[in-house]
Amino acid sequence: MFKKIHYILLIYFTISLINPIHTEELSNLKLPSPNKVPVTFEAHGVKRVDNYYWMRDDTREDSQVISHLESENKYLENWFNSGSDLRDQLFEEITNRIPKKEDSVPIRLKNYEYFRRYEPGQEHAIYIRRKNKNSKEIILLDVNELAKESEFYQLANWSVSPDENLLAFAEDISGRRQYKIKFKDLISGKTSELILENTSGDMAWSADGKYFFYVLRHDETLLPFKVFRHEIGSSQDQDILVYEEKDSTFYLSVGNSRSMEYIEIYISSTTSSEVQLIEANSPNNKPEAFLVREPDHLYSIEHDPEDNRFLVETNWLAKNFRLMASSIDDSSSKDKWQELIAHRQDVLLQSVLPFPEHMVIMERENGLRSLRIVDKINNSEKKINFNDPTYSAYLAANPEYDADKFYFGYSSLRTPDSLFSAKLDTARKRLLKQAEVKGNFSSSDYKVERKLIEARDGTLVPVSLVYKRTKFRKKNNPMFVYGYGSYGNSIDAGFSSSRLSLLDRGYIFVIAHIRGGQELGREWYEDGKVFNKLNTFYDFIDVTKGLLNLGYGEEGRVYAGGGSAGGLLMGAIVNMEPSLYKGIISNVPFVDVITTMSDPSIPLTTGEYDEWGNPEIKEEFEYMMKYSPYDNIDYLTYPSILVTAGLWDSQVQYYEPAKYVAKLRDYTRSKNPILFKVNMSAGHGGVSGRFESLKEVAMEYAFLLRVDTDK
Repeated sequence: MFKKIHYILLIYFTISLINPIHTEELSNLKLPSPNKVPVTFEAHGVKRVDNYYWMRDDTREDSQVISHLESENKYLENWFNSGSDLRDQLFEEITNRIPKKEDSVPIRLKNYEYFRRYEPGQEHAIYIRRKNKNSKEIILLDVNELAKESEFYQLANWSVSPDENLLAFAEDISGRRQYKIKFKDLISGKTSELILENTSGDMAWSADGKYFFYVLRHDETLLPFKVFRHEIGSSQDQDILVYEEKDSTFYLSVGNSRSMEYIEIYISSTTSSEVQLIEANSPNNKPEAFLVREPDHLYSIEHDPEDNRFLVETNWLAKNFRLMASSIDDSSSKDKWQELIAHRQDVLLQSVLPFPEHMVIMERENGLRSLRIVDKINNSEKKINFNDPTYSAYLAANPEYDADKFYFGYSSLRTPDSLFSAKLDTARKRLLKQAEVKGNFSSSDYKVERKLIEARDGTLVPVSLVYKRTKFRKKNNPMFVYGYGSYGNSIDAGFSSSRLSLLDRGYIFVIAHIRGGQELGREWYEDGKVFNKLNTFYDFIDVTKGLLNLGYGEEGRVYAGGGSAGGLLMGAIVNMEPSLYKGIISNVPFVDVITTMSDPSIPLTTGEYDEWGNPEIKEEFEYMMKYSPYDNIDYLTYPSILVTAGLWDSQVQYYEPAKYVAKLRDYTRSKNPILFKVNMSAGHGGVSGRFESLKEVAMEYAFLLRVDTDK
């Protein structure tokens, strides 16, 4: 809601029967043996010794560090080669479900329809526009051409100027999320040599298209902290500073209002926000605050030009947010705002999309997204209905204010990604496209369920699960449990064609909607952060045990996975309950909580004190020490574990999982494999390319297949 995007890596797994792992095979593999160089950290009378702190190299050039990471990759390869290796087979199986050629649904903006195309054999998309379906197609960007000289390439964002003749696009060639913004003349087809370096990828235009606004990242912390105004055709060193944020617990983003009448600068932390506005017709004006930030006040705005007002989603006297309306003149006086939708204890307001005569409201009730259309004249409403017991629904791209319909996306654990339109006056919906799944897929073959599992403190935790009907046997199925539980990010039960490999082999796939997410409102989030963080881990463990008690899995064949903050979850639960899980996959895991949160030079640290705590504060330090995975590794019988990292990751630095793996091997009392895969040319999201990225999924599947056969 507040422009902050936390990147969550969802991993889905599969299972089959293959040859077992033999202990002698493992003993013949040469484990990496990194040097131990003890470094002692002391805080609040507590000493922590880190034998592997030397693995931190901010340049990514230290030969000893690179050699160690390469040895980890070699060990992983040798482990796969020492037994049955199904990576290629699984990769073929997964990719065979994906159409080789595919077009997205065209979305109209002003004089053109815009859509994306994948061609056979190509890793990346081609972005296209046309006047109508019978007119000539114009290629805006062929990402395959842009990416051909780079090991990693991500197109993060793109935007067409108001006169429709210039294209700005942001690209990342390292995985570090330090985006270069380039400009392409859509008349001549030429891309300018003038480049905006080290940006966040955000972008906004002045009304005449002569000026362009972007956010600069800090060189060291990578925090987005300065907004600049760029005159098209000039060099970056001539750009004008528009706004600078001095508080390192806040970060900036910039964009146009949907009406294109304003440039919006969002200033956000996890507990407070502020919006600064510049009229797009007056780009040289200084920004003015819609409402100056206040402690514990979060708000966002949507310009509603038909009524000459702003719609305000605010938690002022409303924990789960309410919808208010304000003129620009009254924006700084909250008591002059008009309430449109009151606060509700059991409903979380998430987004509002205004049209001339209607508003589309996106909310979350009972853990599930809902969409409803409200008539602005008579306040009547119509709800969009969904059939599955648990699902994912969201507002799709809706760029045009003067429209008679809106677009939304829908999927479930058995329903492929679908794009719908719905008429604003009748709510009548129309399926525009459903993702094709090649092979013999039939959604009716799979059963989706939603359960409430009681946690140890009596709290009922929602659970989404799916399995193949013909494969289900009570207390006799392998089960994989996925979780995240941080930042207020809710994990909705969406579709994955890769996951079919899991379900077709008898797996039960589970999403535990644990505290720390926002599925049940802001209180659900607050009950899983700072001094309540242990609830996140307890919920996950208790969901696992509760499902086993209900017969939804076989003891001894339970697996778990998560990425980023979900990797922190994996690290915590495996320290607390190592015997509950047979295998763990932890992607780009945030595992060295105390050390990272004690170092403000590391990207993201200062902006996340309100999420994890600040180790400088004794009480917060002591609580974090209770669960920090790296600090709680002990002499335990750890299960099989696969950890991944990206050398250029800016969200979770590569050395956290590298140290974590080395220390796990020092302490484990089992002979179960602990493997580490480092993507040497990727960042937080893994390798780029729609097929290339699936090789990582196939690797993870193959890991579980071997582990599952080790009886």
